Amino acid sequence: MTLGRHRVSLLVFLALALASCQSEDKPPQPRFVSDYRGYAGATAGETRQREGGYFIEFRSRYALSYGHTYVVFGRADKAGRMINPEVAGLAPSTLDPGPYVIGHFVPVPAETGISDGDLEEEYRSASWRVMLTEAEYRKTVAFIRQLKAKSKFWQASVYNCNAFVADIAKSMGYKTPPIWLRPQQFVTQLREMNGG
Repeated sequence: MTLGRHRVSLLVFLALALASCQSEDKPPQPRFVSDYRGYAGATAGETRQREGGYFIEFRSRYALSYGHTYVVFGRADKAGRMINPEVAGLAPSTLDPGPYVIGHFVPVPAETGISDGDLEEEYRSASWRVMLTEAEYRKTVAFIRQLKAKSKFWQASVYNCNAFVADIAKSMGYKTPPIWLRPQQFVTQLREMNGG
């Protein structure tokens, strides 16, 4: 009897995961900027000046599939332009579509760095930049480096790019949406859930 329940649970889980990927992305969403605690009351310039220019940006981009979620982090100048940004995200470690397809069923080797299109504005579908103090930034970057070192596999329904970014957000004390959303929806809901 329990084996039958597990099969039914697995089928429901897979159906929900597949259904979440069937929606369509919206046009690019506006850029949002807030401070670490999610207060968006200050203008972007006031927040940048107060926080010293350190940031992490939760970001999604369009892709041939359902998109990609990742973070960009570093310093910003007074105009908000990134200075030597770093990127962290989780994706299959090849451009070959075969492992990507297989990764919907079993874990496949992953990479955690920049991928094609991550810093190109025309592919950005949603973003939420959080301004940080130097201490907050150093703590967040230390966590990102540890996460990158231990994240060796990608699997679409268990540990995907949303799950990787969710781990970063949780380390900062943020609530996170379900990992089975499309990347644009994931980043938008992440921001909305945390007052950004």
